[in-house]
Amino acid sequence: MHYLVLGDKYARALRRCANAQALLLPLADPQEVPHWLGLVDGVMLTGSPSNVHPSHFGESVADETLPLDRERDALTLALVRACVEQGVPLLGICRGFQEMNVAMGGSLLQQVHLTPGKHDHRDPSHEPPEVQYGPSHEVQLLPGSLLAQLAGGERVMVNSLHGQGVGRLADGLQAIAHADDGLVEAFQVKDAPGFTLGVQWHPEWLCHENPFYSAIFNAFSQAMQQRRRDRLR
Repeated sequence: MHYLVLGDKYARALRRCANAQALLLPLADPQEVPHWLGLVDGVMLTGSPSNVHPSHFGESVADETLPLDRERDALTLALVRACVEQGVPLLGICRGFQEMNVAMGGSLLQQVHLTPGKHDHRDPSHEPPEVQYGPSHEVQLLPGSLLAQLAGGERVMVNSLHGQGVGRLADGLQAIAHADDGLVEAFQVKDAPGFTLGVQWHPEWLCHENPFYSAIFNAFSQAMQQRRRDRLR
């Protein structure tokens, strides 16, 4: 039996750290995207056990045992482009971050841990969630960037629970955070008319206890509030 679900931690982060209510559109058709965007204040693309199908960036599947989700691909890749074009606040987390890069024309490393010069960014799956989502490594933030302002500095600890990562960064994106091995950990869309942020880590995890994670959701919230005001004029 199949289920269409939203992880509890994402819904609670929106509610507690962004003062927003989640609206799920799991079976929306890509052609319906303009209609649905007219009804929401922002879009958050969550993480997922599944990966973006590599055919979207011209590659074959490297590991057939890993889950894929072509239905989600069809919706989210169109959704990213529409959000950017229309200035809809967009926050991508983990898979959502990877979807943003692919939608804008970039590629992914399907197995970061097997890529020369890269670390293993996967989480210890046998450990409890508080360990899996605990601080894992530092990221270097671009001086003067949104994330550097939110962090109050240029280095910050984040969690790490991903097997894939950015390979070629899309031309329309600007990297604003890197891991020590050079892997892109966050980006924004260059010259976007609205808030656009993608992060490889999981700021939704206990965001109310982490000032940096909370600040990310607060920035997203402010962007959504401004869109709401603009829509109601």
